[in-house]
Formats: sequence, C-alpha cells, structure tokens
Amino acid sequence: MLLMALTATGCTNSKTGTTSSEAPADTTMTTDTIASDSLDESEKLIAEEPMSAAVDELFDDFIFNFAANRKLQLERIRFPLLVNSGEEKEYIERKEWKHEHFFMRQDYYTLIFDKPEQIDLVKDTALTQAVVEKIFLSEHFVRQYIFNRENGRWMLTEIRNQTLPRNPNAQFLGFYEQFVTDSVFQRESLDDQIDFVGPDPDDDFAQMEGVITPDFWDAFCPELPTGMIFNIVYGQQNPATTQKVFIIRGIANGLEVELTFKLHNGRWKLTKMST
Repeated sequence: MLLMALTATGCTNSKTGTTSSEAPADTTMTTDTIASDSLDESEKLIAEEPMSAAVDELFDDFIFNFAANRKLQLERIRFPLLVNSGEEKEYIERKEWKHEHFFMRQDYYTLIFDKPEQIDLVKDTALTQAVVEKIFLSEHFVRQYIFNRENGRWMLTEIRNQTLPRNPNAQFLGFYEQFVTDSVFQRESLDDQIDFVGPDPDDDFAQMEGVITPDFWDAFCPELPTGMIFNIVYGQQNPATTQKVFIIRGIANGLEVELTFKLHNGRWKLTKMST
C-alpha cells in the first residue's frame, strides 16, 4: 500500500538549527553568542510558572526550566564549572556565566536513540545522569553539558568539548550530515520500502499505515535540521549499534517526527518514518 495523503514541506526547506548559537571558534568557548537577549514566548511561559517541587523528578521537566529560568540556572550550576577540552581544562566562575538557552529559541529539538525501547528513558525518574549535546555538524564538534542528580537535585557539573569522531554517535552523525545536505545521497540512502505511520487525515482519532517508495519520498520528506542540532543522552550510548531512531520533537506545538535508520552492509538506510 502506497500512502499519498500526507502534506509535507519537502526536503529542500531544511531547518538550519537554532539561531542562538554559532559554531565554536575554538574548543574553549562555553556559551552561546546571543543576538538578542529577549525571551521568546515558550521561555516566558516556563519562566513565569511557579517552580514545582517535582521539577527534578524528570530530567525533561528540569532542563526546560533550567533553560528558561535565569535564577534556577545559576542555582543549578556547580561553580567554578569545569570545562574539559581533553588536554586543556579551565573553570568558569559564576560572574562569567552567560545564560544558556539551549533549544528554547527554536520550535523543536532533536533526540537520537539506539533503539525504540530507549525512548521510554525520558520518563525514567531514577536517572542520575543526563547529557545535553550541542552538535555542530559541519564543524565536526560536540559540546556536552553533563548533568548529575545530587541529593535529589539536577546540577550542571561539567562541560566537555570533543571532536565529533570521539562521540558515540560519530558514524551516524557523519551520515546524517550528508543525508540532509546531499539530495542524491539522501535518495540513495532510502530503503526500497519505508514503513510509514501517521495521522489519518479523514479521522482525527485514527492512524494510517503503509509504505513509501523512494519515487514518492519528496512528497513525504519532513523538514530536517542541518548545521547544528541537539541531543539529550539519557543513560548509556552504544557505538556499535546498527539502528538509530532520530526524533524531531516540537516545543509546545505538537510536532513529532520519528525516523528509523538501520545499518545495511556498512550503509545507513532510512527504513521507517512516523509522524
């Protein structure tokens, strides 16, 4: 069954990543270069909400509050904050810290999982460590923000700067960069039949399922972020995995796109898309 009913924006209008960050000039840079310091609506809503005692139960709840609330952010950083760039190490003092907005100044963020079962980790209240990754694809550079739960409170305890080859997702990220910037490569990286699951346009409460063939991919391809993307690591990553689930998740807009890639004979192929 070939699905033809989905309205898509097409692959040529790719998202360019957040506008609040620049590619790093060097590996010691630790904060965003902000063009404007005014909060967007999503940040305002979160910052104005009273802080719940339950904000530390789920890391997702915490990180949105951490990104939007200046006071909370300063309270939840272990100063002086270690910035670890391998052989080079430095410390940031409280007075030197600039507010880190992460993905709050765009309408989505991205997640990379090794398998579908890992998606449930976002609901795990027993997590003791989580890592927010800011991935500069074209610069082959990753900035990791290490959060640990200490005495029941999430704290930013370290920033690690690393070259992309040292990241557990290095192979997939190299593939993804080419997938979203090279249309010929993208077409060659599609499975013969891509399983599709999405909302039924004729029934708001139903899902429709089928397959998409490469010939019809342009009609279904969602906007895919380029340049700089985020990832949140909940627990461990497996560098040897032969499957990746790439998720584009909207911030307060209901957007959810899930792309499943599998490694076939040394090449990643898109095998499934859910919206």
